[in-house]
Amino acid sequence: MKRTERHRLKENEVALSVARARETFDLYRKPIIAGAVAVVAILAIVAGIVIWRQQTDDKSRTLLAEAMAVEQAPVTPAPTPGQATPPPVQPGAYPSEQAKREAALQKFLATANAYPASTAGVAARYHAASLLVLLGRNADAVKQYQQVLDRAGSNALYGEMAKLGIADVEAATGQYDKAIARYTELAGGKDAKLPVEGVLMQLGRAYQEKGSAADAKKTFKRIVDEFPQSPYAAPAKRELDAIKG
Repeated sequence: MKRTERHRLKENEVALSVARARETFDLYRKPIIAGAVAVVAILAIVAGIVIWRQQTDDKSRTLLAEAMAVEQAPVTPAPTPGQATPPPVQPGAYPSEQAKREAALQKFLATANAYPASTAGVAARYHAASLLVLLGRNADAVKQYQQVLDRAGSNALYGEMAKLGIADVEAATGQYDKAIARYTELAGGKDAKLPVEGVLMQLGRAYQEKGSAADAKKTFKRIVDEFPQSPYAAPAKRELDAIKG
């Protein structure tokens, strides 16, 4: 076969392939275009979600930082009797610890309510609950701790911290059996995220306040024996010696 004929046959094959491709596209034009549009739409939605989450995360973290700044703000000391000039007022200072806590509480609650499902929102609600305890509003504190637990899950760090917070409130309000049950659960859980010896310290004190000296002694001894290098070992030893005495 001559070279020119072979070249002509190749050109015909290419032309035939192009024609077939065109026919196929014409036949499936609508589904092909629809599929391409769907892919573009999905990519646009995914990109939008990623951007929205990033913006939400940034805003929630900013609000959390502002609330923490209030919580850590200075307090202007009250003038002492006979003091000629009042103490200087520092920028951003509050007139009392109570006023500062109330202001920080509102900031934390605003963050938590605006972004309840975000990490910053959960953290803000935990801080709000802790401040409510300091303000003596135990019932409100337990409600906030429970919301943290519901959002964070029982196995997340903030979930365990919320459980501990509820147990502390229960112990402080004389609900020793409930507190002891929570402390025991936290101390015995697998993959615990809180220091076990710290939880045991609270458990031992709850036993003491309940009047269960034997259980308190056993708990403090466990801290001394199993966690001798822990910062809790020394206070546990003191509590243990006091029970012996």
